[in-house]
Amino acid sequence: MPHNLTPFLFHWIITSLSLWVASHVFSGIRFDNTASLVISALLLGFANAILRPLLVLLTLPLTLFTFGLFLLVINALMILLVSSIVRGFNVSGFWTAFFASIFISILSFIFELFIGAPIPPQSGTWI
Repeated sequence: MPHNLTPFLFHWIITSLSLWVASHVFSGIRFDNTASLVISALLLGFANAILRPLLVLLTLPLTLFTFGLFLLVINALMILLVSSIVRGFNVSGFWTAFFASIFISILSFIFELFIGAPIPPQSGTWI
């Protein structure tokens, strides 16, 4: 397995696990099957990597005005976006997504602390 793929798979598994736990903690989050959970975790990772930075940049004045609290709204919107795209992933509303995004972020951080994230090689060569 390529070394660059290992951190990606690790974060995908952590996100999937965090989403699964959140679906048991919050009654407003539901997955119809395992495939919808895994696809949701993958799309949430892509949305956070591609779309979230753009939204942060566009809403920078509002984020600065709210001392960064608007970032929580952006996180909730990412979850709502993914739930609208993935069939089988249902979120009951904004506030469920809001509090679930906080929970998922904290839980993912804790999982990564205890499991230990793999560090990609820093060789400087193109592999």
